[in-house]
Amino acid sequence: QVQLVESGGGLVQPGGSLRLSCAGFGSIFSIYIVSWYRQAPGDQRELVASISRGGTTNYVDSVKGRFTITRDNAWNTVYLQMNSLKPEDTAVYYCNFNNTYWGQGIQVTVSS
Repeated sequence: QVQLVESGGGLVQPGGSLRLSCAGFGSIFSIYIVSWYRQAPGDQRELVASISRGGTTNYVDSVKGRFTITRDNAWNTVYLQMNSLKPEDTAVYYCNFNNTYWGQGIQVTVSS
């Protein structure tokens, strides 16, 4: 059994920052790629950022320069630092390990 637990979401004003965390528990022997996705109401789930075990990162264009994905391999944890947040960043954010395991989702709301 594998469980991913997300934390760090909430309500923030435009221009503010949040840091999401996702910790993996269970039979995780080798995590190659970890990712953050998001889904806004009425939209499809989209890939926001990903990072390989070696540290290669990839971002959707809309968050480049504002979001940073990092990982701690020793603790099976991935982070998403989100700066200069915009209302269009409002969504439920999901972490994903190895394109297989999903977190339960965490709400991020950017509003004044």
